[in-house]
Amino acid sequence: MPQSAAPPTVVPANAETLLGDLNAAQRAAASHGASPLLVVAGAGTGKTNTLAHRVAYLIASGTNPGRILLLTFSRRAAQEMLRRVDGLLSQVNAGDSAPGGTKVWGGTFHAVAARLLRLHGREIGLEPNFTILDRADAEDLMHLARTDLDLGRKGRRFPQKGTCLDIYSRCVNSQHPLEEVLKTAFPWCKDDAEDLKRLFEAYTDAKEAQQILDYDDLLLFWRGLLDSPAGDRVRERFDAVLVDEYQDTNALQADIVALLRPDGTGVTAVGDDAQAIYSFRAATIHNILEFPQRFAGATVLTLEQNYRSTQPVLDATNAIIAAAAERYDKSLWTEREGGSRPALVTCQDEVEQTDYVIERILAHREEGLALRRQAVLFRAAHHSAALELELSRRNIPFYKYGGLKFVETAHVKDLSSFLRLAENPLDSMAGLRVLQLVPGIGPSTASALMAALRQSGGDFEAWATWRAPEAAAGVWPAFVALMGDLTHARASDVAAQLHAARSFFAPLAETRYDNASARLADLEQVERLGSRFPDRTRFLAEMTLDAPNWTGDFAQPPGVDEDYLVLSTIHSAKGLEWDAVYVIHAADGNIPADLACGSPEEIEEERRLFYVACTRAKQHLYVTHPLRYYATGRGLSDSYGYAQRTRFIPDTLRPLFAESQARPDSGRREDAALGGAARATTASIRAGVKSMWG
Repeated sequence: MPQSAAPPTVVPANAETLLGDLNAAQRAAASHGASPLLVVAGAGTGKTNTLAHRVAYLIASGTNPGRILLLTFSRRAAQEMLRRVDGLLSQVNAGDSAPGGTKVWGGTFHAVAARLLRLHGREIGLEPNFTILDRADAEDLMHLARTDLDLGRKGRRFPQKGTCLDIYSRCVNSQHPLEEVLKTAFPWCKDDAEDLKRLFEAYTDAKEAQQILDYDDLLLFWRGLLDSPAGDRVRERFDAVLVDEYQDTNALQADIVALLRPDGTGVTAVGDDAQAIYSFRAATIHNILEFPQRFAGATVLTLEQNYRSTQPVLDATNAIIAAAAERYDKSLWTEREGGSRPALVTCQDEVEQTDYVIERILAHREEGLALRRQAVLFRAAHHSAALELELSRRNIPFYKYGGLKFVETAHVKDLSSFLRLAENPLDSMAGLRVLQLVPGIGPSTASALMAALRQSGGDFEAWATWRAPEAAAGVWPAFVALMGDLTHARASDVAAQLHAARSFFAPLAETRYDNASARLADLEQVERLGSRFPDRTRFLAEMTLDAPNWTGDFAQPPGVDEDYLVLSTIHSAKGLEWDAVYVIHAADGNIPADLACGSPEEIEEERRLFYVACTRAKQHLYVTHPLRYYATGRGLSDSYGYAQRTRFIPDTLRPLFAESQARPDSGRREDAALGGAARATTASIRAGVKSMWG
């Protein structure tokens, strides 16, 4: 391979004007020469601003903007970055039009791959008129291959098309063999390894025969192009390659960067090892940790001045991430003055946690902090279920990032539809949804059964004599009995009704949905929530939202007024910031998640995830953890267990937090509730016992 051409290193005459608003570390990064550069940018240290200045500096130094490649992880990020570049160049060039940012090759890895493959694909046998499959199309093609191989009819459960595509994609992007991927990420599918190999071969052949690429192929074929004799023509296009969010790259993407600039000349990577949280997408922290080994002579610059948070928040977050096993050393600091220690709040249970968080949110609102400047963060989407219901009850608008709202998810809608149909047998939407959960019943049969139910006046005995198809025969009598029992159940036994419906639905959900364990946990949460409602009518009124589309589970636009609270999974909150942040369920088993503690590497990623959550806070940080979690087994139960504070805040870190109880006056309130009753003593109690024998 030929050596990479070095970008110009001429210092522009207007360098001081261009770099004048940067701090010393940012300036060093933006004005770095041609040797490989890694910028380790801590949370809130101005990463995007620094990278935009780096691109502008290269152009101002004489690098042809059309020979600069900027790789990001979203189209919007690339567009925003290049707008900033144009703005910077316009300032130093006295408003010249078209200063060059628009000529930069900017975009996501996949978008740039498609563009280059259109230009050079013929050299590896790929016609330029290839089409690209989106996720849904790829799943459908996988399903066709799965059906042709008859993999779903072998007398045992076989992964659904979405799971099959996830496994395939993980293998491609991690560059790990199927057996290893199944063992580490999809252990429930390990017995299907041989059939999955056959399926993936058929899927690959189908794409090849039709000249179509999926998202993973775009990266595979780009790397293949660079690794072929035609790769030199691609490399000759670029003098500089800059990569944003380098900690989120996978093995395939890191290979592409290395093949683009084999000796590292002109490579700039920007990222934060402490925010590497996407291993489930096959991203690996090792890319950023091993950058100096991959590119000999690399310079590593660290950005530590934080422009987001107060120093007490930084002190706590610095200490949290300092315990990481592998990391670049950095300690974030700020010139901002003041600020209070983050709050570490112990709650008796989830109900108390919900009340505490809402009270603090409303208190901040009364102090002038708008709802949209506050956010509640959680590890898993279902962790906000109780909070969402209470926010709705109190008429506090909210928007949720990270999946559908809890009550809009398909499996939760399924469960509540059993009660909806029992409440109103004329509810055809609930009836059609519930009936099609039964194996062997499709839309036309479900419609006919609902017509029969209407003709009977809503008596579910009308279904008892229906001759069910073979697929439904095993569950149909139990289903009819369930609907009859729900119809005649006491309205106040909401939890008992939910338990009965969940017991019937759970086995169906396991075969209907992938990732069933998480969904079943959601259903247990719904049952737990049911105990908080006085009757079925109230429960359904609180839970009812517009039904998802029949062909997919799409969230409806949120109902918001001029202001709304933000709810978000931690993964979805990355890159965002709020004045007040509430990290809830900070107890072992939730943070870190119990399903993500199988290896030291997984636990380390959970630590980074918690760090990401806490570093979203600008002014106020609250970390709450319930002591008690109730179990749901057969119906509503009083059995519970105590949870421990997250291991990521050990005793040595507690002085960095202001610790408190959510209800510090609970004991005094209980005393007050006794009214004027005489104060009991051990003597008076024993005297009372003695009186029983006298």
